[in-house]
This record gives sequence, structure tokens and C-alpha cells, in this order.
Amino acid sequence: MSTSTFAERLAALVETRAVRPEAVAEAAARRTRFEGVPRNRLMIVAADHPARGALRAGTAPLAMGDRGDLLERICVALARPGVQGVLGTPDIIEDLLLLGALEGKLVFGSMNRGGLAGASFEIDDRFTAYTAPAIAAAGLDGGKMLLRVEPDDPETARTLESCAHAVTGLAERGLTAMVEPFMSTRSGGKVTNVLTPEAVIRAVSIASGLGSTSARTWLKVPVVDRMEEVMAASTLPALLLGGEVPDDPDAALAGWQKALALPTVRGLVIGRSLLYPRGGDVAAAVDAAVGLL
Repeated sequence: MSTSTFAERLAALVETRAVRPEAVAEAAARRTRFEGVPRNRLMIVAADHPARGALRAGTAPLAMGDRGDLLERICVALARPGVQGVLGTPDIIEDLLLLGALEGKLVFGSMNRGGLAGASFEIDDRFTAYTAPAIAAAGLDGGKMLLRVEPDDPETARTLESCAHAVTGLAERGLTAMVEPFMSTRSGGKVTNVLTPEAVIRAVSIASGLGSTSARTWLKVPVVDRMEEVMAASTLPALLLGGEVPDDPDAALAGWQKALALPTVRGLVIGRSLLYPRGGDVAAAVDAAVGLL
């Protein structure tokens, strides 16, 4: 077993990126993929926030702006028992490939990051990261897309159409499409997701119908009130998202645990809540979430 520190591994990664860019494709080609079909409850680490300029975690506005620190946190999480995989943009996935952290893991590529946080064009969430062909070529397991539906913003139509094409493209390649839908509103220039049960039911219903087939579509949904009604809106498998770092981690765990009992809920996809927990213990936060499964 290597005794190198993470700082040494990070330094080697930086050097490799500078002098041997072909190492990324080589690492992808030799990576051991997740075996079989996931039938148990899933625990996926979400790490695609930085590419959308969303760097805040808790009270720290630039928490995710330190790439070395973020990668170390992700590696700690991926090494915990019961964690099956990660989702991220190409830069983060390729960093993790070069660090050797993705062996035997499910890997989902994040596709649309063009709706930058706080931008005037935030709802026009263009596909600026992975494409379906690139996900297939890299040997990943699927793609994730964010769908924010703002009824008063005509740019929503472009995002809907793009997500539909991505769902179709992934399905044609036998890959999972993970859709994260929200009804959204803009006030004072800021886009806010509407987290009422009625809004989430509507968002789930819209997302379920995207693309030429729903056979390989999974949903990524927030935990809100009346989750029984929310999850009754679709027969598609769903994973629960974590959202912001919670003020009350025990309450968040209780909400996840209750929702996990619903038949279409297949696991958790959690990022900042586990990577930047209150108290700073990533391993303990991950273990507590895995314990719910």
C-alpha cells in the first residue's frame, strides 16, 4: 500500500496534467468499472458544483474553490464502505481518475453547467460539459443533467429541449440519464427553486416525459414535505439529493431515512452536506448517511 500523502499525490497529479495529458485517456481505459447491475440502495457523491460557479458550502462562500481540498474530501468519501460512486464534470472526474479513486465505482458525468449561479442567463442551462458520446467513450455509467423550469422565462424551452436530446442520446448508448428537475422562479435577479410538494410533483412529471424513451431515466429529487405524494408522480427510479449543508444534520438524516422507505427511491446523491459537514468530519458524515441504506 502506498504511504504517499495526499499532498504528494496531488503534486504528481498536477505534474501529470502538465506533461502527459494523454494519461487521462489511459487511466479511463484501464479503470475497473462497477460490476453488474446496481440492485441495492445507492450512495453517490455529487461533486459538480464548481463548474457552475456554485462554490459555497455552509457559511464559507469559496469552500469548493480549493480544488486540492475538494479532491481530498471526495477521495475520503469514496473510500468509505457503502459508497458506490460519484458524479462530476470532466475536470473533477479526470482528476479522480488520475488519483486512482474511481476503481470499481459507478461514475456519472455532469452535462449542463452553463446556467452559471447568479447569472442573468442562469435558466438557459446549456450543455457545456460532458456529451453522451463523450460519456460513452470515457467508459462512464451515465450522465446527469439539471432541469430548472421557470414558466416566465422563455429560455426554459431551450433547456427542456437540450435535456430531452441528452436523455435520448444516453439511452441510445445504453447509459443512465439522471435528471434533476425543479420548478424555479426569479425574484430580484436571483433564481430560486420552489420546494413545495406541488412544485416538485410538477417538476417530476415534466422530467419523466423527456426524451424518446424513459427506459434508462432516473430522477434526482429533493426531500420536501409529503414525499409520498411527490414520489407517486412517477414510476421512474429516484435518488434523493442533499442540497445545502443543513443547519440540523440529524433532521436531514431523518428526512432522508423516511423518504428512503418509498418504493421508487433507490438511494442518495449527496454533495456538500457530506463533503463539508458541520464539524468537518467527512468520514463520519458519509458513514451516517450510508447507515440509512
